[in-house]
Amino acid sequence: MSTAQPGPGKPGRVYAARLVGLPIFDPQGDQVGKVRDLVVAIRSETSQPRVLGLVAEVFGRRRIFVPMTRVTNIDSGQVYTTGLLNMRRFEQRTTETLVIGQMLDRTVTIASSGIRGTVYDVAMEQARTRDWVLCRVAVQEPGKGLRRKGQTHVVEWHDVVGLVGREPTQGATHLIAALNEMRPADAASVIHDLPPERRTAVVAAMDDERLADVLEELPEEDQVEILGHLDSERAADVLEEMSPDDAADLIADLPPETAATLLGLMEPDEAEDVRRLMSYAEETAGAMMTPEPVILGPDATIADALAQIRQAELPVSLAAMVYVCRQPLETPTGRLLGVAHFQRLLREPPSTLVAAALDQTMDPLHPEATIDEVASHLATYNLVAAPVVDEEGRLLGAVTVDDLLDHMLPENWRDQPVRTQEASHG
Repeated sequence: MSTAQPGPGKPGRVYAARLVGLPIFDPQGDQVGKVRDLVVAIRSETSQPRVLGLVAEVFGRRRIFVPMTRVTNIDSGQVYTTGLLNMRRFEQRTTETLVIGQMLDRTVTIASSGIRGTVYDVAMEQARTRDWVLCRVAVQEPGKGLRRKGQTHVVEWHDVVGLVGREPTQGATHLIAALNEMRPADAASVIHDLPPERRTAVVAAMDDERLADVLEELPEEDQVEILGHLDSERAADVLEEMSPDDAADLIADLPPETAATLLGLMEPDEAEDVRRLMSYAEETAGAMMTPEPVILGPDATIADALAQIRQAELPVSLAAMVYVCRQPLETPTGRLLGVAHFQRLLREPPSTLVAAALDQTMDPLHPEATIDEVASHLATYNLVAAPVVDEEGRLLGAVTVDDLLDHMLPENWRDQPVRTQEASHG
């Protein structure tokens, strides 16, 4: 379903699900945020709701309200504003409804046909008064028999029954589909701002791997709250899908009895990695490192190394170098022989042994290194990652620059606006 744009004498029709995630620009062409939702005022099921504005996420993950009077154009996959944005945090009023957060997945009835289905999108357009209003609703019937998806219908707003009410029937299928198209950090921002009941339903419908990715991007209090609503078996499964350092941080925030229960339910190897990370003092290299960097033996080739760092799911910081060690190749490994930077790997013939491309001049970190020592080390050598070894020179893991930033930034860094934006856009 495409987004229709304004033509001569004809107001444009914009679908909400396609609007979410679009960049927002000021008149100078500088991006000031992203669209996260639409705020509407619903008067009745027969009267088209007026679109009051957009919920925008500005850099720093602060959510603000952008009135539609500040929106000058929606065109070619981007939104333009007057540039005068109020940086006060958005707080939803009781008379307001969020289109993405509260309308998608509602069970409704098409009055003219009696067909029941769920809302998967809502369209808005400009009325003659120049106000934006919700005009159409996209409804999907339940699948029948072997059909995975039921028939879809796009009908006028006044032909839909069930979008107005205090206790609507609402699932999570279409919101989950929208979240799956977003980066984990963006999906985390959406989940963070959902009403509690809606958030619980969405989390319950997410698969373990996706939920783990999103949890890693949420504030600690949200992580603890969400994990607390899961049964112990599923909570353990989700923790297994998280990176060990993030899982260790989360488990450390749980009550000791709960932490012990979840560690006991996790796979032994996964639990052992987490326990080892939790054994180090907070704010040290050992506590913030990941025990799963790219590790190869000295007989591996450059082609082997490039194949490893080419994996799409590997974070950029971990793909920056490979660690060459003696057997065993799982942490704690045999003695670390050196590291190979990816740029050096690109300059060598694929059949060359990776041991021939090692940087043996870089000193590794020790697990007791403080956060300041880690920061100084990465800055001094212009690194995005560094190995952590024990007294015997065995690789324990790697500290990446994103691990460091997670620990150096204040706990509420996701809620902080960018000062330059506040100064520029008032």
